[in-house]
Amino acid sequence: MKKIALLFSHKLTPAQNEDIKTSLGAKKIYNLPLELQSIWSQVPTDKDLIFNDYLEDIKKFLMDNLNSGDFVLVQGDFGATYHMVNFCKLNGFIPLYSVNKRIAKEFIENGIVKKYSEFKHEFFREYH
Repeated sequence: MKKIALLFSHKLTPAQNEDIKTSLGAKKIYNLPLELQSIWSQVPTDKDLIFNDYLEDIKKFLMDNLNSGDFVLVQGDFGATYHMVNFCKLNGFIPLYSVNKRIAKEFIENGIVKKYSEFKHEFFREYH
């Protein structure tokens, strides 16, 4: 049974949820527990941050719950994402990101230019 873990700061959209089931064939979705989600979503801005140490508990969570060939949706802080994509590849997991179509509209309201953006999920792409 294929599984997917979410290293992701947002909630899945219905389209993403459906795509996980149909395109990826994943039957089990692992959200990070709250304490790990906080680690992922609030990466410190410390200049000397060592990702290997900082992300250790998240790596343990993946190792405890996934098997080789399972998926990991990895989106977030660039440095943390880079580190975890490499970790996934080294451990046989398939790191993915969501490809979205961006629809941007600009309009003027009360003399102020405002910008509105929508993001529509298209598919999941593997990091290569």
